[in-house]
Amino acid sequence: MTPETYRGVLERAECLISCEQVEAALDRMAEQLTVQLHDKDPIVLAVMTGGIVTAGLLLPRLPFALRLNYIHATRYRDTTSGGTIEWRHRPGTIIQGENILVVDDIFDEGDTLTTVVNACHEDGAAAVTSAVLVEKNRSRTCTYRPDVIGLVTPNRYLIGYGLDYHGYFRNAAGIYAIADTDID
Repeated sequence: MTPETYRGVLERAECLISCEQVEAALDRMAEQLTVQLHDKDPIVLAVMTGGIVTAGLLLPRLPFALRLNYIHATRYRDTTSGGTIEWRHRPGTIIQGENILVVDDIFDEGDTLTTVVNACHEDGAAAVTSAVLVEKNRSRTCTYRPDVIGLVTPNRYLIGYGLDYHGYFRNAAGIYAIADTDID
């Protein structure tokens, strides 16, 4: 696809959630996380790549001591459907005995977040809390649920605020559902 083709995708997309609504959701998430983690000295693990946007917007709202790192487990690899989990970076021993906050952009099928949280437990984390900006309203085979959820959307293909389409539109100002005709 050309850059012009991708611009057309955004032009045809439907804005589901405005910037103001996303910012309000981030404020609510920060309030919940502050109650849960203010005295825990957590290590925040941003799930690459979309989770870095959520973490970057969320962290300045957290008024307590924390450390930042990342974890990279991917299923999509710039495609529009998930495959098998591929590990690119797993923090390992640095999380042993630590309170962990996993931050991701979306809880879709749940496979990636379930795998990441399980890996944190396997690597010896004392406790794991998870937060996602968006949860799709859909059925899932996994039983895991994020601890903190910012927004719930219909089960559509979303872009913006970290969510991408073939690696594009993570920077869209709002959360958009792309047109069904653009899904490949």
